[in-house]
Amino acid sequence: MERKQNNQQEPTYEEMLRHSAAHLLAQAVKRRYPGTRLAIGPAIQDGFYYDFDFEEPITNEDLAELEAEMKQIVQERLAIRRYTLSRQEAVELMTKRGEPYKLELIADLPEGEEISFYEQGEFVDLCAGPHVANTKEIKAFKLMSIAGAYWRGSEKNRMLTRIYGIAFSKKEDLKEYISRMEEAKKRDHRKLGKELGLFALMDEGPGFPFFLPKGVILKNLLINYWRTLHEREGYVEIQTPILLNQRLWETSGHWDHYRENMYTTVIDEENFAVKPMNCPGGMLVYKSEPHSYRDLPLRMGELGTVHRHEKSGTLHGLMRVRCFTQDDAHIFMTKEQITDEIKGVVRLIDEVYRTFGFPYHVELSTRPENSIGSDEDWEMATNGLKSALDELGMDYVINEGDGAFYGPKIDFHLTDSIGRTWQCGTIQLDFQLPLRFEAEYIGADGAKHRPIMIHRVVFGSIERFIGILIEHYAGRFPLWLAPVQVKVLPISDKFDGYAQEVCRALKEKGFRCEIDLRPEKIGYKIREAQLAKVPYMVIVGQQEEESRTISVRSREDGDLGAETMEAFLERLENEEKAKR
Repeated sequence: MERKQNNQQEPTYEEMLRHSAAHLLAQAVKRRYPGTRLAIGPAIQDGFYYDFDFEEPITNEDLAELEAEMKQIVQERLAIRRYTLSRQEAVELMTKRGEPYKLELIADLPEGEEISFYEQGEFVDLCAGPHVANTKEIKAFKLMSIAGAYWRGSEKNRMLTRIYGIAFSKKEDLKEYISRMEEAKKRDHRKLGKELGLFALMDEGPGFPFFLPKGVILKNLLINYWRTLHEREGYVEIQTPILLNQRLWETSGHWDHYRENMYTTVIDEENFAVKPMNCPGGMLVYKSEPHSYRDLPLRMGELGTVHRHEKSGTLHGLMRVRCFTQDDAHIFMTKEQITDEIKGVVRLIDEVYRTFGFPYHVELSTRPENSIGSDEDWEMATNGLKSALDELGMDYVINEGDGAFYGPKIDFHLTDSIGRTWQCGTIQLDFQLPLRFEAEYIGADGAKHRPIMIHRVVFGSIERFIGILIEHYAGRFPLWLAPVQVKVLPISDKFDGYAQEVCRALKEKGFRCEIDLRPEKIGYKIREAQLAKVPYMVIVGQQEEESRTISVRSREDGDLGAETMEAFLERLENEEKAKR
């Protein structure tokens, strides 16, 4: 089992190709718009972007011309040459070329650091590289979109124009990616969420989604599933206040390090904050009574609503919001219990993701440079996480130096049905928060000891997980998750009575059923139910009423023919129980 350290990996050929494609774009821009000033242009997953300061704004309609210019440069087969300059020579070159952003980057380079440039034809760019050898290698690319981006990510700086593109070494891979993106547009959770009546995004509450009746059903189904699993695994559920005073957030460290993302208010002349996370409240619950080593591990779960002030430009449907429900759990334990508790959480997360049909990969992130705590604590915590993963036989990648400042962590990156990855579950070891809050337990030796704390989520954010599920299933939820499981469709109003009888029988067995009594043709009703992505349609007419049967139509398999109610109920019960 190979374990890689991401920060030590050499760039792959694909990454070099994409970085070179960014330079190809910049060269095309300078040819078409000579007065444009260059900022930065890195490779990113599946593609690249470049930030420009244009003299006049451009639009998405201009991308076709730029793409044509890029193809022309590819045909010119320009060699890509690297060379270095002294600091003075680099400043003179970028001053001559009128590139103020490059001059700023040069000024920020440490004294004595090598300053490298890459040249292709008439185009030269300040860049650390590496790149491919010739523009002829950059054949499969496409410009995708335009966005605004502040220079260096600061709102105090000038707004630049960011052009995104994709690039692959094979044209077949480019076609496959474009096809996948077209499929992703069809699956956009914002579009489907509106069509299926799940949630609404309103101007009166940007970043604060409104859940509609069917969306609330879906959300509650996820919550009920979560509660069932956690009760089985020995968790107790708690609920902590949404508003807590400044002293608490000072103790936790959030007041000093996270205040710009917190909503605050004043109550009785005292500062309060709406909680951005549940952990400090969980600490207070732990401290509300004394604990012995016999109480540990203590597993406390909380479905806590948190609020975080996200910038308006980053908001995106349910994926990035300002108010969401975290399926938190905090486990208090002894040092000796770390490995077993981590294994239990990993098994729980694995079960959940398999239930929803998500393959995933695991990353272990270790001590960062800005960490707090002793070397001994970090070594003990990291070894505990490694031991758990090794004993479970799990493949994982080590991200050296990418842990939280208070402890190492395990992240779960799930893959959806069209190949996109999402970071959802996480397990974090924390020995600092118990220290800050002076949490204790009485050990077997009768002395006071400090517990170790695990922070963990499975869904991550229930709202975001719903968005992922909508796109993963393209709105075609499995039976157990479908807000409406069965739609009963009478052929005409003559059979409304029998249709209502069928619907009542389904509801009595706990199934979510709706009936369509509109005076419409049956073909129209079937199409409407299909558009609503209901798993099963039950059609009733004279033949069904006389034989006391139903005609069943499946969303996945089409017409299933006539069935008795008993057989249909058994079908539903088996499918729901299996969570297929």
